[in-house]
Amino acid sequence: MTATAYPAPATRRLITASLIAGTFMIALDSTIANVALPHIQGNVSASQEEITWVLTSYIMAQAIFTPLTGWMAGRFGRKRLMLWSIVGFTVASGLCGLATNLEELVLFRLLQGISGAALVPMSQATLLDINPPEGFGPAMALFGLGVTFGPVIGPALGGWLTESFSWRWVFYINLPVGILAFVGLSASYHESKPPEARPLDIFGFVTLALAIGSLQLMLDRGQSQDWFSSVEVCVEAGAALLFAYLFIVHLLTGRKPFIDTRLFADRNFLLGSIVGFTIFAGMNATLALLPPMLETVMGYPVVLTGLVTAPRGLGMMVAMVVTGRLIGRVDERLLFVIGAVCVIWSSHIMSGFSLDMNTTPTIVSGFLQGVGVGMIFVPLNTMTFATLGMAQRNDGTAMYTLIRNMGSAIGISVLQALTIRNTAIVHSRLVEDIRPDNPLLSGAAALDFTQPGALARINAAITHQAAMVSYVDAFWALFVLSIVVAPLLLMMRTRKTAAASSHAMSLE
Repeated sequence: MTATAYPAPATRRLITASLIAGTFMIALDSTIANVALPHIQGNVSASQEEITWVLTSYIMAQAIFTPLTGWMAGRFGRKRLMLWSIVGFTVASGLCGLATNLEELVLFRLLQGISGAALVPMSQATLLDINPPEGFGPAMALFGLGVTFGPVIGPALGGWLTESFSWRWVFYINLPVGILAFVGLSASYHESKPPEARPLDIFGFVTLALAIGSLQLMLDRGQSQDWFSSVEVCVEAGAALLFAYLFIVHLLTGRKPFIDTRLFADRNFLLGSIVGFTIFAGMNATLALLPPMLETVMGYPVVLTGLVTAPRGLGMMVAMVVTGRLIGRVDERLLFVIGAVCVIWSSHIMSGFSLDMNTTPTIVSGFLQGVGVGMIFVPLNTMTFATLGMAQRNDGTAMYTLIRNMGSAIGISVLQALTIRNTAIVHSRLVEDIRPDNPLLSGAAALDFTQPGALARINAAITHQAAMVSYVDAFWALFVLSIVVAPLLLMMRTRKTAAASSHAMSLE
């Protein structure tokens, strides 16, 4: 059997740097525009409901076209697809910055999502192909930094660009990054595998795209439309279920379905996808809940909120670099255990947050979560694809990316909805005994039920307490979820077992 020829180390470094730059750019845009929405809203004369389409359009387009990237890479070639992706995303970013009205901005954000959908999964597949097995750890560590660090620093970077320049620079910042990524990749990466004449399963793609699009719309619009009390949300949920059913039936009965079902027969890929879904759901739900809690409930200014949440990114970066060097030297299960303990410990600290705490619990829990996610993410990415052949990596990375992204969307929407509804429930329970005939309150001078101002202050204090309780309950749910999912990590096949299985498969 002929040994696989890998690029020279210098070439690999240039390919890696180009791919990480492009991946970071794509991941960054999922959150960088969030803080600029109020400025964009005033500039394009949009309502509060309309301006959210700036975020929804990007996320929905990226989710719909991510599963298609495996077929496109096989049909047109991975290098060509990635270069098109970089060019399309960079041009769309410039057009977003030049947009003069909401319709143009939403259209260009759609183009951003469509263009950028291929780059993250294909970058991961390329990094696995150009590195020997002993180099998977460092490669996946760098890939993890690009995927996870972008969304973490996105809000802070977006806020600085908006305040220092204008909201348009939230998009213009992609131009130099995209140019450098395109030049570096086109000069260094040479794909040896010719494109395949692979037919597209149109019915499978359409049903999956409609299911994902309907689900994404339901998740994005649910809170503003009061969820299932809205006809719109009910229609979107029904459409998601219908098209998902059609897709699954077609997947199981079709001759050449859109997705290779053998992917989910692989134990490492299946377990890795479940854990990846859960990790991204928990991490991004925390990122979505923590800043509003600190600013609205704890009364932190924006700058202090950014400072106390920054250690999460620092812990993640340190853990990924260290873990990337440890893979191959220590058992991956040990890294999994340490990472899982850090995540569980972090969630336990957050479940004990209170109105009387200082900044220390937020800083410590954030750093621990970053370390835990970093220590899990690198070996998880490595072992998820350890038993898949190179021919399955395009489809595998596309599906893995889609599953992670759906985990993020579902985790954020579910936790935010539960937090808002739980606030109302806790508020109603707390006010049950706040009444004039309660003898325990008769001696409280501040509780004057005859004064409207006093009643308003009482209600504000109860709402304040109810909001904190609802956030703590959400963090408690994440704590329980992390305990439930942690054992799945130990069920994955170790590096040596996976390598032996992969070698045996290649000889067949």
